[in-house]
Amino acid sequence: MGEARADSAAAKVEASNWTKILARYRRPSAGRSFVEILITFAPFVLLWAATWLGLYLGYWLSLLLVIPAAGFLVRLFMIQHDCGHGSFFRSRWLNDWIGRAIGVLTLTPYDFWRHTHAVHHASSGNLSRRGMGDIDTLTVREYLALPWWGRLRYRLYRHPAVMFGIGPTYMFILQHRLPVGLMRDGWRPWLSTMLTNLAIAVIVAVLIYFIGIKAFLLVHLPIMLLAGAAGVWLFYVQHQFEETVWADETAWNRQDAALHGSSHYDLPAVLRWFTANIGVHHVHHLSSGIPFYRLRQVLRDYPDLGNVGRLTLRESFGCVRLVLWDESSRKLVSFRDLRHMQAGA
Repeated sequence: MGEARADSAAAKVEASNWTKILARYRRPSAGRSFVEILITFAPFVLLWAATWLGLYLGYWLSLLLVIPAAGFLVRLFMIQHDCGHGSFFRSRWLNDWIGRAIGVLTLTPYDFWRHTHAVHHASSGNLSRRGMGDIDTLTVREYLALPWWGRLRYRLYRHPAVMFGIGPTYMFILQHRLPVGLMRDGWRPWLSTMLTNLAIAVIVAVLIYFIGIKAFLLVHLPIMLLAGAAGVWLFYVQHQFEETVWADETAWNRQDAALHGSSHYDLPAVLRWFTANIGVHHVHHLSSGIPFYRLRQVLRDYPDLGNVGRLTLRESFGCVRLVLWDESSRKLVSFRDLRHMQAGA
């Protein structure tokens, strides 16, 4: 990965100019956007119904169908994500209402999520502005200053079973039901959340009425849990990789943090499709107004960008161990790395 960064010197020099360079990719196509919604929503509904029907043939068949159904739900979330950036349609009204409608399916209140995600984009990689829309990340110094119970709590939070299992379950099923932390941001996030909750309750009640609570839980719960875990995983590897960039307020630069603090998660083609090119995350952070179906075109036009922060599927599994920002080496390290550093001190 270090070699990739060295090979991308041209892209690095131009970091501050990317907003202007990428402006021409920002225009969405209404026709293309509606097609993307259709080819994502329709298969999701059909797979959901097929998963339910599969219960009568054997639950193992249903569980196999859960995998592609979860993939389409992830893709729906990515469309909601683009709507939140105002990049899926030219009309803000259309972006907002499509995003709110999809939020009912993804269990993610649109206005609440849009606000926290905007904070993430505005502060990503800034050590002085952590706390909203991010995965909690401590520096080595902060971790060592904690009492034993504080270190234990952080270790538990960072454990893969919590990060990609318990965490997504809690976030999508419970945390998203109340926009806690946005009390000072007006009524819109609260109204959006309550209306989303109401719509979810109505849809769930109707489905339970027709197919029963057991069938509903056997179908939708594994789809939601798998999609949620995949979504958190994607967000994790997009910023929690060894050569990412963090800096305090005085040294932080938004363009440099966007270009070098976000990975290029170079996935196989089928996974790129299901994740709506969100792996081209460094370009997305440089210009969040680019619709996801134009991100690959940016890499074709500027091949140097393909090497910046490049992370393959195989390499990404090693990111799980990276839990602390080491300010001396300026990279993420593991708890084992910390023990070695202490032993050598």
